Amino acid sequence: MDWTKKVSRFMPNWKREAEVRNLVTGYKVYGNPFSTSTRRVLAVLLEKGLSYESITVDLKSGEHKTESFLSLNPFGQIPVFVDGNIKLHESRAITQYIAYVHSTRGTQLLYLQSHETMAILTVWMEIEARQFDPFASKLTWEQAIKPIYGLETDQEVVRENEARLEKVLDVYEKRLGKYRFLACNTFTLADLHHLPNIQYLLGTPTKRLFEDRPKVRKWVGEITSRDAWKMACDHEKYWFGKQTK
Repeated sequence: MDWTKKVSRFMPNWKREAEVRNLVTGYKVYGNPFSTSTRRVLAVLLEKGLSYESITVDLKSGEHKTESFLSLNPFGQIPVFVDGNIKLHESRAITQYIAYVHSTRGTQLLYLQSHETMAILTVWMEIEARQFDPFASKLTWEQAIKPIYGLETDQEVVRENEARLEKVLDVYEKRLGKYRFLACNTFTLADLHHLPNIQYLLGTPTKRLFEDRPKVRKWVGEITSRDAWKMACDHEKYWFGKQTK
């Protein structure tokens, strides 16, 4: 039996109920279109062709630390994803929830043919979160976000984190010499989770770290050219255009 069918047998009722809720009311996403974590969630919604309402959280004014927002996420961070009575935070947890609930719709972002493939997908999602993201996020902050707020980039922090990121990308280069994507030969959450930071870094000098590695360069080109990702980056249409007037 297909592994996805085995897994779905555990919670078939709530999956059906969640799918119906989305068809009737859609989802709500509290976040900011320039946030890497918010973009990560948008990318999955768009890969799945799901309806949603975007609700902008004003980070500059500290709205994410207000009592009303803390009732959604006590840690005061975006995004927050609302599905009826279910309120989720942590972008990677949200993407997995959406991908599982809608596993038969849109792009198949999971790799659940067997327990082995599920484990491989999980490993590469963990690698993104624990090996890639810490350095990529610091580089994004220093080179792409700080200038927006009129802050000076710390070049020493950039040098340190580029050196660390290079080691991670060396591992990716070897992996991508064997597979088209990180977890397997099809696009999955393991690849999608990288997109927000990569997109920002392609507009900075750190771009060279991706371009200097042929397999990584090809992979980056393929994942950043996906239609759903291009839509996720179109703030006017796919964020502000999704807000309730």
